[in-house]
Amino acid sequence: MTAVTDQDHTEHPERPEHRKNDEHPAHDASDGSETAMRRDSGSPWDDGLIARRVNGSAEEEQRAVTESRASGPQTVTPLAYDPHLGSRLDALRELVGLSRARLDHRTLAQAGRVLDESAARRRLSGQHTVVAIAGATGSGKSQLFNTLAGVPISETGVRRPTTAAPIACSWSDGAASLIERLGIPPRLRRRPLQATADADERLRGLVLVDLPDHDSAAVQHREQVDRVLGLVDAVIWVVDPEKYADAMLHERYLRPMAAHAEVMFVVLNQIDRLPGEAAEQVLDDLRRLLDEDGIVLGEYGEPGTGVLALSALTGDGVGELREALGRFVAERGAPARRISADVDIAAARLWPVYATRRRTGLSEEAREEFSDRLADAVGATAAGEAAERAWLRNANRACGTPWLRLWRWCQERSEPSTGRVSLRGQPDEEVTARQRVEQAVRTVADRASAGLPAPWAQAVREAAARGSQGLPEALDELAVRAGLPPGRPPRPGWWPLAVLVQASMTILQFVGGLWLLGQIIGVMAPNLGVPVLLMVIGIVGGPLVEWSCRMAARGPARRYGLEAERRLREAASGCGRARVLDPVASELLRYREVREQYGRVVGVGAGAGGR
Repeated sequence: MTAVTDQDHTEHPERPEHRKNDEHPAHDASDGSETAMRRDSGSPWDDGLIARRVNGSAEEEQRAVTESRASGPQTVTPLAYDPHLGSRLDALRELVGLSRARLDHRTLAQAGRVLDESAARRRLSGQHTVVAIAGATGSGKSQLFNTLAGVPISETGVRRPTTAAPIACSWSDGAASLIERLGIPPRLRRRPLQATADADERLRGLVLVDLPDHDSAAVQHREQVDRVLGLVDAVIWVVDPEKYADAMLHERYLRPMAAHAEVMFVVLNQIDRLPGEAAEQVLDDLRRLLDEDGIVLGEYGEPGTGVLALSALTGDGVGELREALGRFVAERGAPARRISADVDIAAARLWPVYATRRRTGLSEEAREEFSDRLADAVGATAAGEAAERAWLRNANRACGTPWLRLWRWCQERSEPSTGRVSLRGQPDEEVTARQRVEQAVRTVADRASAGLPAPWAQAVREAAARGSQGLPEALDELAVRAGLPPGRPPRPGWWPLAVLVQASMTILQFVGGLWLLGQIIGVMAPNLGVPVLLMVIGIVGGPLVEWSCRMAARGPARRYGLEAERRLREAASGCGRARVLDPVASELLRYREVREQYGRVVGVGAGAGGR
């Protein structure tokens, strides 16, 4: 059965469609597709959204796409990916989502295109394989296309370029949506000759696309080639003995598509022009060039690119290609292999922004050093020492002799009152503290970002810089709130007893003195021994009690100072953790997540993204 086209209407006048067209001679080739769609709403070649955009027809956008035959609607089975490929695509989707705010959109553009194309292909027929025939000017690809279809479909001749637009030929129904995705309008869609289709039942499911010349002088032709090559499931590259080593072919197409080796054929056409063993020599040289391009050749039953020699003009070797295509289409695996290769290429290009060869993250040592730097900046050690001195002063006041306390009180009254001493009252000390905070943030950011790919290292440093804004001021407030508590330091249980003993020593001094005074004025009987003894005990015992209390107060004072230092250190550490370490840890956690997803994308275990 020949395709229903305006160009072929005269070749098969016995068909009903041709008779109907003869009844309406006013319809010419320019509007043949629209006429055919009005004539037969169930045509399997109805136009789709992509083709409508290409043609720019606003009227056709309102027309629904149907997949049907005259006998009734056709059931099209969507493409199903195997679990491994599905997992890789899911991981790539997660990877792009997690990285969208961290990486430049150009870096993720190819991965996004792979996801879009894989989703679009998955919704379409899984029973069809779209194979493009590509080649240079004069390579004979259109002639090979016609030979496989069994009927002249694509224009051939000496005029270059001959093929101006992609032409599709489908060996079975249900491929309309696939062809629409390529942007091929109905007037350029064909069916093979009935006898050829029956003979090549193994090609059922094949959609063959003849592309314009990839080296065409017309820019739009090359653009069409590049666009369609990104959408088809497989490619047959047709080369001729003269231009099989063309640098443009190898550098622009074959070498970048080396990962797609399993969905490519390379056909050496026009071997009828080569005498004797020249064809084998050229074929061997072609294999060598493909090997240099990094393309794995499918030899000895191994998966890879098939390399064949044939003559589309004489038919020599075409049967071998037809048989290879039959096996290839029957496997129904080309779409998934094409998408898997696209994922491989996208993953390889993303490797520099995800992979690292060293262990990354913040060590416990780096965290402790950062906390120590903040504690030094906030003056935690000085605050602890001040608290210790305050505790000792309180002990001296409570347990000291009245005469010493009176002397200290007079001394304090004689000196100008400066109020409570600030932990960092001097401007130069504040500047130094701010510099310490900034240096601590820079150090922890450098350690956290060490070994990370550039975009993630930059994200870590930016997170640390954002957290450091206002950190010195916050530490100042913490120094005031968490520094020395208001009021006197707490007293241990032995203080009341020490105060009572010290008071007893003072009372003994007063009693002894009054006793002596009474003896002097004659009120009491002379007895120097007892009052002198009482005075000596009071005078010597008071300082002794004070010294004993001072020795006993050193331990509690030290513990009180350490507790004040610990409290300020924890406050400074908590502030630094909330403002700097937590945001940095979040960025590192996000990187670890994307690295695990990247490991799934490249098809290895989690965490292998750091290879």
